[in-house]
Amino acid sequence: MGQTPLDRWTARVESGAHTTRKAGAIDTITITGLRARGFHGVFDEERKTGQEFVVDVELSVPVLSATDELADTVNYAEVADLVIRNVQSGPYQLIETLAGVIADEILLTQPLAAAVRVRVHKPEAPIAHPFADVAVSITRSR
Repeated sequence: MGQTPLDRWTARVESGAHTTRKAGAIDTITITGLRARGFHGVFDEERKTGQEFVVDVELSVPVLSATDELADTVNYAEVADLVIRNVQSGPYQLIETLAGVIADEILLTQPLAAAVRVRVHKPEAPIAHPFADVAVSITRSR
């Protein structure tokens, strides 16, 4: 089997071929404002009619520019697809659970991601007062 992106990155840093960055440096990929309809919530009405959820993701990864090869970084299109698929599945009672499921799956499917922060916004939350947003942020790491 061929080398993984992490293997190629490690070999390049260890060989000294990439001297503009220090080993151990971390970069961040940010995806903001992913929108999808989901059926999550504690109340029956939320689970029946659904509502829009907005998700932001930050991935901490080893130096992205070490090889300048797309294969050696996180595929953020795959991450976006994963987020949308999870928002549209479930249902979960809590957005905390949804965020945790998304974070865990990102770490499972993106081997270069050292850590991930997921923020799930629920702009149509059933709150009896005017509000701008309700969101939960979680961080998971390897």
